[in-house]
Amino acid sequence: MKYIIKIICITIILSSTTFAEIGGKSSLYEFLRNESSSRAAGLGGSFVSFANDPNIIFYNPAGLATVDTRIASFGFLKHLMDVNAGYVSYVQPLDVLGGYVGAGIQYYNYGGFDELNEVGEKTGDFSAGDIALSLGYARKNENNFCYGLNVKLIYSSIASMSSAALAGDIALFYSIPSDEINIGFSIQNFGVGLKTYNGFSEELPLDIKVGISKKLEHLPLNINLNFHHLNFSYNDFLERFKAFSVGGEFTLSQYLKLRVGYNNLRRLDLKLGASSGIAGFSLGLGAQIDKYLFDYAFTSYGAIGGLHRINLTTSL
Repeated sequence: MKYIIKIICITIILSSTTFAEIGGKSSLYEFLRNESSSRAAGLGGSFVSFANDPNIIFYNPAGLATVDTRIASFGFLKHLMDVNAGYVSYVQPLDVLGGYVGAGIQYYNYGGFDELNEVGEKTGDFSAGDIALSLGYARKNENNFCYGLNVKLIYSSIASMSSAALAGDIALFYSIPSDEINIGFSIQNFGVGLKTYNGFSEELPLDIKVGISKKLEHLPLNINLNFHHLNFSYNDFLERFKAFSVGGEFTLSQYLKLRVGYNNLRRLDLKLGASSGIAGFSLGLGAQIDKYLFDYAFTSYGAIGGLHRINLTTSL
């Protein structure tokens, strides 16, 4: 219980200090806020307190200490307007340091563009993309309390221009096996710029997240609730909690899982007129075949379309 109190106190303190003043600014590296894995996307992004999944490196590096074997995951995302993205993640126990190590790569390819002069004549073409490399380390103690960190190298390019930054994540993870409860806390993307686009720099997409997961006792359902952007500044203190996501993972059988999710802030942002349609809702499916886990997720962006993700996870 004392670890739960610590996590809650740290969250309130950090989300009320000057840390929060820079959290809501726009950022060049906004792709780091996007969901990576299909499993997380199917749960609406409520993944900070999820255990035993290599893709936790993108949400809460302390969760690396819940992965009990060598495991890797590969994913692909078909975004809007022909934007393609993907990721790779890997985690393994490390006896030498008495902990767990992980690595992850996230990339976005925005495709090709026509280069035009001042009168609209085509003079060439160019491309744009983003990539981030994460290296993580985590440990846990005998009280099921885990702590971890990531170091990230971020690179972005547009035509012949580029920018780079060095960032980090720090996180906590606490589990209560008797009640099948997990609690996660993560501060993501704090760091410094290394190279700017022609001298123009922006803040990194700092984000403070906290979440809780509970497996129901008499129902094959794991419920997840996460709060995001707790460092953002709002006029009303309670408004900072509108950025929440909730998800449920149903175990249909030993080899099949169904996921549903809802992201409240995404729904608010995508509201057009008086209707939001099904914006903010997501649906996912996981199928286990031998040692391979295939995941799919659909995320609704309302009237502007939806995103489809697939990924493969396997032990090594």
